[in-house]
Amino acid sequence: MPRRVSRIIAALAMLAPVILESTTASAQGYPNKPVRIIVPFAAGGNVDITARTIAPVLTELLGQPVIVENRAGAGGMVGARAAMESAPDGYTLMMGSNSSLSVAPNLYPNWPYDPLKGIAPISNLAAVPFVLVVKPALPAQSLAQFVALAKQRPGALTMASGGTGSSNHLVGELFQLLTDTKMAHVPYKGAGPAMADLIGGQVDLLFDQASSSVANVRAGKIRALSVSSRAAWPTLPGVPTFADGGVREFEITNVTGLVAPAGVPAEIIDRLHGAAVKALGAPAVKERFASLGVEPVGDTPQQFAAFIRDDLARWARVVKEAGVKID
Repeated sequence: MPRRVSRIIAALAMLAPVILESTTASAQGYPNKPVRIIVPFAAGGNVDITARTIAPVLTELLGQPVIVENRAGAGGMVGARAAMESAPDGYTLMMGSNSSLSVAPNLYPNWPYDPLKGIAPISNLAAVPFVLVVKPALPAQSLAQFVALAKQRPGALTMASGGTGSSNHLVGELFQLLTDTKMAHVPYKGAGPAMADLIGGQVDLLFDQASSSVANVRAGKIRALSVSSRAAWPTLPGVPTFADGGVREFEITNVTGLVAPAGVPAEIIDRLHGAAVKALGAPAVKERFASLGVEPVGDTPQQFAAFIRDDLARWARVVKEAGVKID
């Protein structure tokens, strides 16, 4: 072996313990500055609600401000890029969901990170079903009447979503495949703006997460026709499931959880996971989740990684069968 190469190898060997010691010290002192949670969608949607519910409690548990930042655009790509291209030091996280973790990566060929290898899952925090909500003026009082109306007027009903490639977009596409209907997709920059236009009557329907629809349903601003849970959902009493309405194979749960860029030290991931799970037990979080009909989860990083892998495969099939493409 050449003498120069030998010297380089020896130098690297001497440097390795220093690097390891520095990384360990950094993890032990974590966090020593504010932590940012990027929400890749506009304010007002399910992902944003989860982030803003959990952030104040995480602030108390971590001893540093936990700041929620909305970075909407391109089906979650803008926020996902900002989060996953940040330094893997645990100070920039993303509140991920089916949309940004398993739906959009199947649609965008230039998605900014590998959905399996490019992230470090922390914990799936919350699960909630989808609900089909319509504007009050729509002449359909039940799911059966809605399907009949959609078949009578193919392509005429306007279906809002949080953006092309969002979870509520793909859920709507799956519904059309199962019911042999066709609706006009109207994408927005987030579920919040989509809901605002549904309330205003500018669009006909939205497949929304139940947590961000409950208050408007109770206020009579929109009408709920069916919920995608296995059984009746407690915060939407009287609203039948899709199975009850005759649409089988439509049991779908939207999840919301924390992820970090790949490469964050395991000690920091463990610290964040422990804080996140503990936060789910805080009275303020439990009360808020219960009022919205959100089920707390708090699974391990490994369990969350397995869910993301399975969900990626599921929506890959829907994208292919529905022929969904990004314009």
